[in-house]
Amino acid sequence: MRKIFFVVGFFFMLVGIFGFSYTWSHDHRKTEFLEEYATLEFKSARDEKGYLEGANLSLWDYRFDKAQLLNKAIIFIDGVPWELDAATRQTLSNRQNENKLFLQFPKSSLRDMLTAKEIRLKFYYDNGQSIDLPLSKNELVTWQRKLRW
Repeated sequence: MRKIFFVVGFFFMLVGIFGFSYTWSHDHRKTEFLEEYATLEFKSARDEKGYLEGANLSLWDYRFDKAQLLNKAIIFIDGVPWELDAATRQTLSNRQNENKLFLQFPKSSLRDMLTAKEIRLKFYYDNGQSIDLPLSKNELVTWQRKLRW
């Protein structure tokens, strides 16, 4: 009877170790909206007369794997794609890696953003993974308020 408990216990230990290591090294996040997947900071910029001059987005993604962001992204404004060049930076640590993506939106896209019903962002990693998620309605309204300011 002791041998059975030992074998079963040892089996569960192995399953736990391998299950933990698999979960630790792969990104399994399931989210509906971009702000649930990553931390966002959206800012608008105005000139000295108060006219809207531009907008930018900083995105922080915390991962357990070492995949790096690529320097490209696509924003879909009501389904219309805008390809953007991005600046990226990665900070590696023992437990969690931080990827930062910085985007400057073209001035010509801002008018479309003000009236958009949906905004999606797609960005890419060097391991072939891409993330394509929309903003929630609340986050979309927040962005539009910052553009109207």
